[in-house]
Amino acid sequence: MNNLRAFAEKYLDDHKQRRIILGINPSRFGAGVTGIPFTDTKRLVSECKIPYNGKPTHEISSVFIYEMINAFGGVSDFYSRFYINSPFPLAITKINSEGKEINYNYYDNATLMKAVQPFIVESMRQLIDLGIATDICFCLGTGKNARFLKQLNDDHGFFRKIIPLEHPRFIMQYKSSAKNQYIEKYIRALSTAEPEN
Repeated sequence: MNNLRAFAEKYLDDHKQRRIILGINPSRFGAGVTGIPFTDTKRLVSECKIPYNGKPTHEISSVFIYEMINAFGGVSDFYSRFYINSPFPLAITKINSEGKEINYNYYDNATLMKAVQPFIVESMRQLIDLGIATDICFCLGTGKNARFLKQLNDDHGFFRKIIPLEHPRFIMQYKSSAKNQYIEKYIRALSTAEPEN
């Protein structure tokens, strides 16, 4: 939690209203270690300039996010305008058929999704209570995560509009040759007018 406290004090300790960017749930090598969404320990040190003395971690989603953040204008400018989190802010893992621990998404199992939905609703309310802008929510993931968030939003009216963007992991794993085009797409989407509540 010291990482998260240092990050919050450095980049979020003000009264500026920010738009929210929602991922899925934390990865075991990113926020699962640092507490900061889409921030592995390498980017925590190199980009956020926050010391970390533990085992270094590498998360490909973090690589994309920080390349995009730098293209947007840098860490300070980006985090003065945006807050990144997840509808389900806890890391979920499972053991695969080869005995390896892997990331698991809250929506990958219908029983799990139903079980965590009340927690997600409460988590979303708490995020909005922080003073997050409610005109636009950016959703990372154009498939299941976008469908779930749109349905949740239809049911609870958290945001006026949800804008899905391709998930950083999808981009880095399947579309890496087009990474720069996706960075430009993110920047165009995120560069909309200032928040209106």
